[in-house]
Amino acid sequence: MQQSTKADFKIFDAKKYRVGIVVAQFNRDITEELLKSAGNKLSEYGVLVNKISVHRVAGSVEIPVVLKALAETKKFDCLVAIGVVIRGDTPHFDYVCKMVSDGVLRVMMDYGLPVGFGVVTTENAEQAMARLHVGGEASEAALQTARIVKEVRK
Repeated sequence: MQQSTKADFKIFDAKKYRVGIVVAQFNRDITEELLKSAGNKLSEYGVLVNKISVHRVAGSVEIPVVLKALAETKKFDCLVAIGVVIRGDTPHFDYVCKMVSDGVLRVMMDYGLPVGFGVVTTENAEQAMARLHVGGEASEAALQTARIVKEVRK
């Protein structure tokens, strides 16, 4: 029997939470589906549509700088990064993955703001399409972490 690796969170009322989402447009057919998945999960938590701010950037490398700009506003309870990086024939994949993951981590640590990591890194488009649920998982992780941060800071 295979062990579950997914978290089992209790849904809470997050209607007052403000969420910023940064979505890469490279591999847009997949990133827009990831965004839908993220939106569906936010809806399950009761996050109001007018409390969600979506910002589209060219590719995954550009995600961190917009996350940083959003964090600087101090208007958000959490952020979500959505992108897709598919391995090609050159080492470019490795550089892009490192840049986006390091950048997202830096925003989290520098601003003490949860960022759900919904950047899918795969060998091919089929693998990416099989991981559309990651958008929702990233949103849930961001919300759950934001709830804990709020409790700790009280």
